[in-house]
Amino acid sequence: MLADLLSGNKSISFKSCLTQMYFFFLFGTTEFFILALMGFDRYMAICHPLHYTNIMNKRLCYKLIFGSWISGCMTPTVPTIVLSQKPFCGSKIINHFFCDVGPIVKLSSPDTFFLDIFVFMISAVIVLGSLLLVTVSYIFIISAILRISSSSGRHKAFSTCASHFSVVTIFFGTVIFMYIRPTSGENFEMDKAISVFYSVVTPAMNPLIYSLRNNEVKKSLAKSFQRSRNSWSDMGIVYSIKFKPHSRVH
Repeated sequence: MLADLLSGNKSISFKSCLTQMYFFFLFGTTEFFILALMGFDRYMAICHPLHYTNIMNKRLCYKLIFGSWISGCMTPTVPTIVLSQKPFCGSKIINHFFCDVGPIVKLSSPDTFFLDIFVFMISAVIVLGSLLLVTVSYIFIISAILRISSSSGRHKAFSTCASHFSVVTIFFGTVIFMYIRPTSGENFEMDKAISVFYSVVTPAMNPLIYSLRNNEVKKSLAKSFQRSRNSWSDMGIVYSIKFKPHSRVH
């Protein structure tokens, strides 16, 4: 997709389009599961700090991540196989900047009612199921934070969840608007604009959101800003010395 955007080539083969759709939803579904697991991880860290290292050990983390990737691989398999059997005898123009399931379903056949319902049910189970796990985790997290007596402790606990909560809000909000609907949507122009958030904005923000919680990154950024500020200050001092109003030219 990125290569096509850079080259200006707007054509793609049928098999490549289905492959792109499959991997897009593979990574998207896996991210839903991982975000749900991260919510559970935050719950364990805040609500059960003494048991956290024993429960959330490396072995369990590997199993959870492996399960997320396996589930992500399996989820889009059936919709991709079903779409590959459709005739696609009408228009060959996809009204999108990548092979999203909605525009492809509309091109597959004249009657897409049952396929729309099928895609809707899969999306609802994946998205709403993950959101339910995140919501339950944050209900326990917030109740635990409110019981903390010190303000510094509450601030530290909230900062632990801030990055994850920001990503969850953007990612889940836009995806729910896009896919948790009885049909794939008729206003594809609006859908294209909204899909930019979960396909471009959220992945671009992830490194920034998560890395700013890292103390080493914060210190490096602070040093960089300080060096820049010092260099500009030095330039200003040199400038003022060089061009003093009362200095004489001999």
